[in-house]
Amino acid sequence: MRTALSIAGSDSSGGAGIQADLKTMTLNGVFAMSAVTALTAQNTTGVRGILEATPEFLAQQIDAVFEDIRPDAVKIGMVSSAALVETIADRLAFYRAQNIVVDPVMVATSGSALMETDAIAVVKQRLLPMAAVVTPNIPEAEVLSGMTIHDEADMEAAARTISQAHGCAVLVKGGHSVSDANDLLWSEGSARWFRGRRIDNPNTHGTGCTLSSAIAANLAKGFDLATSVQRAKEYISGALAAMLDLGRGRGPMDHAFDLKSEFAKEAV
Repeated sequence: MRTALSIAGSDSSGGAGIQADLKTMTLNGVFAMSAVTALTAQNTTGVRGILEATPEFLAQQIDAVFEDIRPDAVKIGMVSSAALVETIADRLAFYRAQNIVVDPVMVATSGSALMETDAIAVVKQRLLPMAAVVTPNIPEAEVLSGMTIHDEADMEAAARTISQAHGCAVLVKGGHSVSDANDLLWSEGSARWFRGRRIDNPNTHGTGCTLSSAIAANLAKGFDLATSVQRAKEYISGALAAMLDLGRGRGPMDHAFDLKSEFAKEAV
């Protein structure tokens, strides 16, 4: 079985972060592992508190994984401080990690800030150059590119700018009233659009975590980047279309929408 590691924050409500990553990787056919960057106290309405791991303990987690069950892909999600970003970059470089997917989580779906300003600069300097792909949403792509995005042409320009500056492929996710459900992949000097169907579901907590984890899982299984993106989009569309409705805010998706197991059956 292929393996994947999520380096991200924990979401106590289960819809995003490490919890979403592990569910997504499992349902996409790989053995999922984790290195927790922070504990968060959050639910569908917002983030109440963040307790960071120390750089030393985060390094121990990453070492423990790589020294025993080497991951075939690595997804990096919420990393709130520059010191933790440096730690991740150092350990992944040491192990020559492959198939690194960076989801530059800056703000939660609820609007809560999740990354310190100085950490963004270190992400650009250290993590993006080693990434197979970075998966920003529109606001994150604006920060990474220094551009304002109004339309699809702006999405292409921002993706090209990020890619040329850092040497990685870039998947700019639609949404935020710009090209809803359509994502733009800039890779090896050219653009490719992935058109999706707009699903009328307000429960979108953890969509970014889920998409990037599905991409990482498919890269781990040996699919090329474009195919991994397409498969990830199909998975997230299914999870949204299942119309799970939990919580009082923007609720989670049904990551297990495709699970048909004897052990998943409910009592009669």
